[in-house]
Amino acid sequence: MIQVTQPFLPPVEEFQAYVKQIWDRNWLTNNGPLVNELELKLKERLGADHLLYLNNGTIALQIAIKALDLKGEIITTPFSYVATTSSIVWEGCTPVFADIDPSTLNIDPSSIEAAITGNTSAIIATHTYGNPCDIDAIQAIADRHKLKVIYDAAHCFGTLYKGKSVYLYGDVSTASFHATKLFHTIEGGAVFTKDPELLKKMAYMRNFGHNGPEDFAYVGINGKNSEFHAAMGLVNLKYVDANAESRENQFHRYNIWMKHLRVQNIILAKETKHNYSYYPIIFESEEAVLKAVEMLNAHLIYPRRYFYPSLNNLNYVTKGETPVCDSIAPRVLCLPMYYNLSMEEIDLICRLLLRIQNN
Repeated sequence: MIQVTQPFLPPVEEFQAYVKQIWDRNWLTNNGPLVNELELKLKERLGADHLLYLNNGTIALQIAIKALDLKGEIITTPFSYVATTSSIVWEGCTPVFADIDPSTLNIDPSSIEAAITGNTSAIIATHTYGNPCDIDAIQAIADRHKLKVIYDAAHCFGTLYKGKSVYLYGDVSTASFHATKLFHTIEGGAVFTKDPELLKKMAYMRNFGHNGPEDFAYVGINGKNSEFHAAMGLVNLKYVDANAESRENQFHRYNIWMKHLRVQNIILAKETKHNYSYYPIIFESEEAVLKAVEMLNAHLIYPRRYFYPSLNNLNYVTKGETPVCDSIAPRVLCLPMYYNLSMEEIDLICRLLLRIQNN
């Protein structure tokens, strides 16, 4: 069976060595030494001045919205995972959907500009599939209209824009370290910001607002992560480059086959070092997608319609006018990519896709 992805697992004895440390200290959570070590190593690797390690990427978005004190309308993309939109609604704000660029599938800056009203407080943009948005154009819009910018960078570990980690852009950038990501801590996430005062505020919010055992500085939630999750992250950091190299090789193998298929690839942003974390293709029609899925499933291969459905179809939002996304979302399919996926398996997947298109 070939799934759309599989978690990378390091040598078990390396993880167990960290678990032994946890047992010896009997310190399981609440900002333990391994959490602090992981934060320091992530800052060093990513060139970040400030980050907080959290228990997942959704909490990261919610804390970012709360810490920036956002109200009213937030312009966002309909082409993302549901957490991008649900976090906006959860925090009492209203998502307003801008359309996407048909070549990158990222939010279209011109559509952002058209959606701004007197009630707009921020832009939340997703770097779809780890492919950076038009960061400069979005920042120019935000500066012009005095809006905050949050980037949902869940897919972006290892992605560079203009030589810097893509996490370093925006007022806050959020990461997911979920088990299926290029770098994972089983469950996990992070927030990044250039503003030390904002980081301090989010640090309070991560831990119930605690400012000492009997004092609370802000309203907070439980966004902390455990020593066990940090241990997995510390081990996986040693293997993330090999994992990325494996995916890059797979990405290029798929590219060879795609020249013979009637599909469209996304266009990667300029001035970017991509992390090759996903391989999405766009079919000519939804019917073609469904036929491909049926054929692959019959051979125990399970790609994913990611992202589908478009988030402006959720039953708790106002739909908005997004014709590009409405057209593309039903036609996108992500093909399998993970560390142990072999070139022979990629060839099998592509031969099956070729067969169904030639029938």
